Amino acid sequence: MSPETWQITIFTLGVATLSTLVILPPGLALAWLLARRSWRGKSVVETLVALPLVVPPVATGLVLLKLFGRRGPIGQVLEGWFGLEVVFTWVGVVLATAVMSFPLLVRTARVAFEAVDPHLEEVSRLAGANGWQTWWRVTLPTARNGVLAGVLLAFARALGEFGATIMVAGFIPGETATLALSIYHLVQLGRDAEAYGLVAISGLIAFGAVWWGERLARTRA
Repeated sequence: MSPETWQITIFTLGVATLSTLVILPPGLALAWLLARRSWRGKSVVETLVALPLVVPPVATGLVLLKLFGRRGPIGQVLEGWFGLEVVFTWVGVVLATAVMSFPLLVRTARVAFEAVDPHLEEVSRLAGANGWQTWWRVTLPTARNGVLAGVLLAFARALGEFGATIMVAGFIPGETATLALSIYHLVQLGRDAEAYGLVAISGLIAFGAVWWGERLARTRA
């Protein structure tokens, strides 16, 4: 493996890991709310969460570009108050991959939480545990395999993200070059042999993550 290929692979793994960690707290919270609570507008939230799965990724990327660009409402605040640039930086790569993988985490974790027997949670509350203690000691451990499956699927989705990332971060060698972006770039240059090498690496990592996630999803905690 060449130094360049190694750098691209490590960068992609790092971005996928970071984006998965970023979406984990809000993803689990939202998944639990969708599984256990009913409120007005719940169907709207469910639809919004699922949108990145069905709209073209470049459309999602364009929306993110307008929101987080230097002239965008969020981008102006981040740059003006915190000096943080998002567009065409590694932060943009994390943002795009996080948004695109978020639905998979929420949907998988929601199914896991729905499978938890409510009577177990009720027993915990009767024993004196508060809501947070019940969630941490009963709900999450019982649903852990499904939650881990969602984490792995989100990680795998982040590994292969292209459309939204190219819009938000572009292709900057050594800065935003993920496996997916690098494959496209190499094909454009006619360097197919190198592109196939990256395809193999990407496929092996994604296969491992999805395979493990599917096994966990089928295994009870």
